[in-house]
Parts: sequence; C-alpha cells; structure tokens
Amino acid sequence: MSDFKHLLSLASGYLNGVDLAPLTRAYEFVTERHAGQHFVTGEPYVEHLLAVASTLAAMKLDLETIVAGLLHGTLKENVATLDELKKQFGNDIAKIVNGTTRITNVRYNSQLAHEAENIRKLLLAMGADIRVLLVRLADRLQDMLTLDARAEEERRYTAKETMDLYAPLASRIGIEWLKRELEDLSFKYLFPVEYADLTSHLESTMAERQAYVDEVREILNNMLKVSKIEPVRIIGRPKHIYSIYKKLLAQKIPLERVYDKVAFRIIVRSVKECYQTLGTVHADWTPVPGRIKDFISAPKSNNYQSLHTTVAGPRGHFIEIQIRTEEMDRVAQEGVAAHWAYKEGQKITSSDARLFKEIKLLVKSLQDVEDPSEFMESVRGELFEPDVYALTPTGAVRELPRGSTPIDFAYAIHTAVGDTCVGAKVNGQMVQLKHELQSGDIVEILTQKNQHPRRAWLQLVKTSRARTRIRQYFRREENERSLKLGREICERELKKHQVNLGGLLKSGHLRLLLKQLKCGSLDEMLVRVGAGSITIPHLIRTLQPEEFRAAEEKRRMEEMVERAHRAAEEHRTHPTQRNVIDIDGVDGMLVKVSQCCHPVPGDAIIGFITTGSGISIHKAECPNLQATDPTRWLDVAWAGSPQATHRASLQIRAENRKNLLAEISSTISADDANIVELNARTTVENIAELEILLEVINLKHLQLLQQHLLQMPEVIEVRRR
Repeated sequence: MSDFKHLLSLASGYLNGVDLAPLTRAYEFVTERHAGQHFVTGEPYVEHLLAVASTLAAMKLDLETIVAGLLHGTLKENVATLDELKKQFGNDIAKIVNGTTRITNVRYNSQLAHEAENIRKLLLAMGADIRVLLVRLADRLQDMLTLDARAEEERRYTAKETMDLYAPLASRIGIEWLKRELEDLSFKYLFPVEYADLTSHLESTMAERQAYVDEVREILNNMLKVSKIEPVRIIGRPKHIYSIYKKLLAQKIPLERVYDKVAFRIIVRSVKECYQTLGTVHADWTPVPGRIKDFISAPKSNNYQSLHTTVAGPRGHFIEIQIRTEEMDRVAQEGVAAHWAYKEGQKITSSDARLFKEIKLLVKSLQDVEDPSEFMESVRGELFEPDVYALTPTGAVRELPRGSTPIDFAYAIHTAVGDTCVGAKVNGQMVQLKHELQSGDIVEILTQKNQHPRRAWLQLVKTSRARTRIRQYFRREENERSLKLGREICERELKKHQVNLGGLLKSGHLRLLLKQLKCGSLDEMLVRVGAGSITIPHLIRTLQPEEFRAAEEKRRMEEMVERAHRAAEEHRTHPTQRNVIDIDGVDGMLVKVSQCCHPVPGDAIIGFITTGSGISIHKAECPNLQATDPTRWLDVAWAGSPQATHRASLQIRAENRKNLLAEISSTISADDANIVELNARTTVENIAELEILLEVINLKHLQLLQQHLLQMPEVIEVRRR
C-alpha cells in the first residue's frame, strides 16, 4: 500500500484539481485481478505495475497514461478483457492498454514474423496515440532494471531489442535520460566484459574527474562573468558509459585517450545569451573544426535545441559543451513529455505538432512493408542515430545517417521527390547522386516527371526509407508486368478450352478457382500466372471436372514414371547419387540433387518427378519446389555411405579487410570441407559479400562450419542459399 501512496503523492503533486479516483479504482482492480501472481523477480506482480505507473507519474504525464500504466498487464496476463477495461475505465485507457499488449494468441510461421507483427502493432498504436509508446517505454525500463532475474538467453534477447528498438524510440520522442538509461542497461548485458572494464576504470578515476569538473566549472564561471553573462547553472556530468564505448569503437583508441569523458552544460536565460556564451568560450579555448553544431536555429525533429561545441580545454583535454536555455534543457531531458499535449486545457505547440507528424510519417513509411525481414531491417534503419543535418533551400532540416546521398535526402522529403530525382545541387553546386552529404549542406533536388528509380540506387542509399521506397517501385513495376502478361496468357490458353475470364466471372466459377489456387483476387491469380508461380497446366487442371482430372492425373503420373525409368536406363553410367538417396516405393530411377537449394543429409527432403529427367531432390522448404505441382512430389529419405560428400552453398557477409579470404578459406579447410567455387564482391559500404559452393558430409558438418565462420570477428552473417 505504501508504494501506491507514493504513486498518489507523485500524481497529486502536479495534477492540480484533477480527480484521482480512477487511479484508486485501477489499483483496486489490478490488486484483485493479479492476486497471487508474481513478477519474474518473485515480488507480487502488482509491485511491477506500480513501478511502471510511478515512472510515468515522475515524467508528469496525464492521468489516463498513469492509469494505463497501472493496467498494462491485464490483457497480457489474461486477467481482464478489452470490453471490461472499456466499461470500467473508458475507451482511451483501454486503447492504450491494448496498444501496449504484445500479440500472443496468433501463430506465425517463424519467430521473425511474430516479432515483426508485435513491433508493427506497437508502431501502429503509437501512431494513433503516442501514450502507447510512453507506457511501453516505462514498462521496458522496469524490465531492464530486473533483467538479472531472467535466463541468460532471454536477457540477451531483451537487451538487444531494447538497444535496437526502445532506446532509439525514446530518442525519437526526445526523452534523452530514458534513452541513456536504456542504452547503458542494454550495454551491461550485451557486452558484460567491456561494461565491467569501463565501469571499473571510471570508478577508479572518479576523484580525478570530479576535480577536473570543478576546475573547468570555475574557469567557465569566471570567463562568463568577464563577458557580463550570468549563467543559471553550469553542470558537469560524466558521459554515459555506452557513449564512451561507442567513441572507443569509432575512433579505435584505448580508454586512456578518451579525454572528453565529461560533458558540460551551460544553462543561460535567453537565446541571445546562448550565442554570446558560445563566442566567449571560443575566444578562450580553441574549438575543434567540424564539432560546432547549431540546433537552436535548426532544431532536431524531436524538438531538441542546443548549441554544441568541442574545445581544447585545460591541459589540452577535449571538452564537449552544450549551451541552452532552461526551457530548451527541459525539452532536451523530457522530450514529448515537456509540452504534454494531453494535459487539461493545454493546446498542442507547433513543435509538438511537427514531432507527432514525424512519428506518423515514420509509421506510414513502415506500414506498406510486408516481408518480415525487410520490415525489421526498415524499422532498425528508420531509428538511426543522425550524424548529418542537411537543409532544404527553405531551411527545413532533414536528419540522415553518415554517408547519405542526395537520393536519401530526396526520399526524406517525399516519395514522389525521390522517385523523380534526376540530380542535385549542394550549396549551389551540381553534384553526382553518389555525393556524400555533410552537416550544414543546403540541398536542392532536381526532378523530372518522366524519371523513375534505378536499381543502381540501391547501392548508393544509406537510409532504409529510400531503400524500401525504391524496392517498392520495382515490386510494383514487376507486378504490373506480371499482371499484363498473366492476363494475356490466361486469355490465350483459356480460349483453347472454350473458357474466358469474363465467362468465369459470370458463372461464379472464379470464386472456387481462386480458393483452389489460394489467391485472394483475380489480379493476384493473374500476377502469379505472369510470374510463373502458377503454371498453365495447373490452372487448366483446376478448371477441369473432378472425374476427368483424376483420370488425367493417373495417366500423367504413369507416363512420368515411365519416362523416369527410361532416363535411369540411359544414365546408368552416373550412379553416384543413387548410392546415397533412398526413394520410398520407387526403384531403378535416375536421381539427382537439385542445384537450386543443395540439400545435404540431415535436411528434410522431397523428391520431384521431372519430365524426362528422373527424380530431382529438393529441401522440403525450397521455394522452387513449393511453386511446383504437389501431385508430382515423392517421399524420399537419405541412406547409403555416411562419408559421401554433398554440395551446399553459403552466403557470407563480412567487414572487408586484408587477408579476409585467406582466413575464411583456412576456417573452411580446418573443418574438413572443400571449396568447389567462390564468388566475391565488395559493396559501397566496404562490406565483402561471398557466395561459396562447398562439399560437406551432412547438415551437422555444415552447421558446425557456419558456427566457426560466425566466430570470426569480421563476419557479420552466414546463411545457406
């Protein structure tokens, strides 16, 4: 009860004149419904709910958000229904709680698809009501603070998801303290050795750093006094651990050479004093070129405003200094919560309106991406930490990752601008589309109506938004081409059987046809016919009467088996594969391993009766097999010599460097595998992409090799083709 009193005290401290009865009712509701339930730490589950609600109250959010935080576990733990929440607490609170609840009762065909749908649901709910994200962030903070109670695998998964998704989302809405906290907690579990080393070093040098902070603050105070500037306060704080670690990686230097472990913040009374302070600091200490940033005249998309500079301070140590007003400082720390748009009687500010518009654009840009892996790639890509702040000719800022090109800038403005981009001017000068933009560049995009994206652009762009839009353009183009071709093929072939598409529509047979072909619409069927995933014989068989179809299938199968037997007679001089594959119920037939998926012993396999070439063996999940007629499939099983070799194809992505090929070849050789063929290329990001055809004994042998390759520090990804 004391924790609830603390929550009431936090809420009543700023919600003046607001009736807190709904908060009390929510507490009584969760106490009753979650009775006997415990959090992963062993404490009563209600304690976790109170911690989440208290975090939201400490952020001074509206009553509905705090109540939703208290109720956020009811749907997840199945102790209440959505209708109950609507009836007792209203539609808004029920929607927030529903938006924060992960999808658990729908089965997906992979863990990736399940993860993608949960994130998609969160983003859609967040686009409708930003409070969904605020509750989820507070919940995730409590999860991270209690992560020690979870199993190792779950700790790493939760920490990675937090680093990749939740910390960037906190940054996107401007809550920097929460972003830093989530990053440091994630770092602790993702890189425990590095975290322990950094923490130990920083603790051992704390007294030395504090003395330096006091010295610099005194100098800054005296410096500003001479310029007749009276700062509200000067704050010296240690940089958070993860930001120091990122600097170590980026600059490839030891910790001892990271001098700016401390950041200083000077709070003044007006914008004018911000610029006067910057001039005063630069007059006494030499600024580092390229490290001066003005986010006051050009705020970040999350409303952040401040002047940044890095200078060579006392004893030559580099010092990062941020200069801002009190209001700017409040927005920098609290983000969207600083001007809370849901507070009673408060109108939404223009800066908040811009932020909410940016969030809706983020959600919209991801809404059309259907493939789970592409969706997850796009989510991570959209939540990048911006390094480049380029401007349109009208002064609008576009935030981009380092290495971005004018094409990225064009798509950041609008899809139509990106699609029709033909060139660009940077600072008034014509540049190539592969030109890398820098902070402060003024970029003018040149367009033409008849222009369209080029496939080569995919190698130039850095942002997932641009990459997704370019892919969507070519996907639409391919679909239109397939639709046209599919219509022509169907009309021509159906005419031979005295059938046409118009007749199918009138007779009602089309609905049955689409159901049997597993198509949602006529256009989908035509696209699949045009793309070749539905063959004309398959289409014609679907249209034929059942009795005739059964007789025809029997005749056709007998004919194909006979052909396969004849092919086996003709190829008796090549019996190698027959020694290692056993065909259930069929003897004396030519067997060959498919070159599209390269199955190896241990893989689930299916045989496909080809026309005149015997049996082709595919992996059960092979896309080429899945697009064929299932009536031509045969059950097959591995047998024969356990030492026979089989070919498999691996695709490897790695950071390109000297001797990379030699080390990969050495690793493969050490695992007793043989390289048959190797193709390699380097991307514009200096990533090496290799496709290697290998000879291995079985699936276990191949998986061991993949594991050893992944242990190489340069290797990013290893997967079978």
